Amino acid sequence: MNLESLALRVVDRLPEPVADRLRGPGGQKLWRYSVASIVAVIVSEVCLVLFNGVVGMSAAVASSLATSIAAIPNYYMNRKWAWGKHGRSHLLKEVLPFWALAFAGWALSTYSVYLMEHYAKHHGFSHTLTTALVAIVYIAAFGVLWIGKFMIFNKLMFVHRHHQAKEDTEGLAVNSSGPSGIRVPG
Repeated sequence: MNLESLALRVVDRLPEPVADRLRGPGGQKLWRYSVASIVAVIVSEVCLVLFNGVVGMSAAVASSLATSIAAIPNYYMNRKWAWGKHGRSHLLKEVLPFWALAFAGWALSTYSVYLMEHYAKHHGFSHTLTTALVAIVYIAAFGVLWIGKFMIFNKLMFVHRHHQAKEDTEGLAVNSSGPSGIRVPG
């Protein structure tokens, strides 16, 4: 069973209005964005635990490396799979904003794990417990940014402009007589 068929089975068990929204293009994007996020979390958590718990790097350095490594597959999964964009990435509209968001996630997660590691060491927590708490705080920090990133990806970064233009010309005319620009049937 692949992820798509699993998703459909889950969606079929939801209340009908919710299921209908998730079956649409926006719901599919949200599902694929979620899967890309899960992959990024797994990659970053494995790296974080490896670098911090096994190698012995500080939580801040381990978080920095883990975030950087996980951002690469996350970018490509979101761009190509979730939003269906192909061809060369646009530096100013896609790459730089994505890395700015990755940097925001890095800053929040790194500061959060630094605080947790400092707290745990100050209170004499074991190495294993400290590593576990650092991993939990790392995920929580990225969870805070998750919804905001989806909205930015969907409305600003990976927008299909030609789809938008097509919708504007299919049976709708823009009412130019009013300042609001309300669309009326054409």
